Amino acid sequence: MKFRPLHDRVVVKRIDAEEKTAGGIIIPDTAKEKPSQGEIVAVGPGGRDEAGKLIPIDVKVGDRVLFGKWSGTEVKLDGIEYLIMKESDIMGVIVEEAARKKAA
Repeated sequence: MKFRPLHDRVVVKRIDAEEKTAGGIIIPDTAKEKPSQGEIVAVGPGGRDEAGKLIPIDVKVGDRVLFGKWSGTEVKLDGIEYLIMKESDIMGVIVEEAARKKAA
């Protein structure tokens, strides 16, 4: 199934949290917090300002983003859980180290 969000909404797939801590302690499923980062799966065309002009969205499909713990609405499409949220609920885009070194 294809899903296209409207206006300034994005569809995010959560990225699972680590199973172990840095010290090697295994975290059981019951003690894990919901991850607050994910990958953008789909984006809407953007919001509109007071004059009706389209304001494009800053994130794109494939970006890894950070968002608030209680952000978005959880939905299940084709058996996979996603979050639908407004672009304003996204705190920032995670930039990978390799990409930064390559650009420099």
